[in-house]
Amino acid sequence: MVTLDTRTLTVPVGIVRMLEVVLTCISFSLVASVGHFGSSYWAWCMFTWVFCCFVTLLILIMEFTTLNVRVPISWDDFTTAFAMLSTLMVLAASIIYPTFFTCVSCGKQIAATVISCLAFLLYATEVGLIRAKPGEISGFLSTVPGLLKVLEAFVACIIFISLDHGFYSRFPGLQWCVAVYSLCFIFALIIILFTICRMLSLFPFPFDKVLTGYNVLAVLMYMTCVVIWPLYSFQNNHSRPSGCGRNCYWDNQVVVAFMTCFNLVVYIVDTVYSFRLVFFVTPA
Repeated sequence: MVTLDTRTLTVPVGIVRMLEVVLTCISFSLVASVGHFGSSYWAWCMFTWVFCCFVTLLILIMEFTTLNVRVPISWDDFTTAFAMLSTLMVLAASIIYPTFFTCVSCGKQIAATVISCLAFLLYATEVGLIRAKPGEISGFLSTVPGLLKVLEAFVACIIFISLDHGFYSRFPGLQWCVAVYSLCFIFALIIILFTICRMLSLFPFPFDKVLTGYNVLAVLMYMTCVVIWPLYSFQNNHSRPSGCGRNCYWDNQVVVAFMTCFNLVVYIVDTVYSFRLVFFVTPA
């Protein structure tokens, strides 16, 4: 029997989620009314608003009908991971869309951007409301290492939508970089899914040590990409071509190079944090 819990809609998190649904729905409706653009960046922005809107609505419905207690997953980990991911996705959409698809006289596009920025603030607020506080017992994804895993997977997604197959397929070095991005993304996704589905006990070794070893390996592989990607991408074009338009291939290479450096920093922080938890924190 379904029990309705109206309190889930009146607590601060519930109110924030309802506003998120409204704002993301308005954003993708405004952008859809303008028309379609054959660009991976446009597709990413539209996917972000639609995905965040409907998953947030699903979370509201599940908690309102108390069906969330019946699903065989860690609900707290799921909602925390989704809130963190949505914050990053909406932030990226709020930057990417006006950069490539907005002009001074584009009223609907400007309105969609402003509303998307407000949605980002709401998702960031939600993360602050539901994130685990020091001393609280909660799931892995509610902790700093868990949130870093979500961040690492998100940055890899930004790299993927910026890749040009026709470009990187010509150089073995760049193919290695794409392989690194893909392998690290897959492993981060596996950790997130195993955590949400409560399957971490299936790891044949202690999870914290597996995580530390993976982080060290990811740092080493990303360090090679930080060197190799710019070396091949900018060896014959150190500056932006003068005749390149708004959707310039050179800009995509810069995005990939920057995000590679950014993800390396995230992995280093994750590794330091993992070492601290494994080797320097003694159980009480």
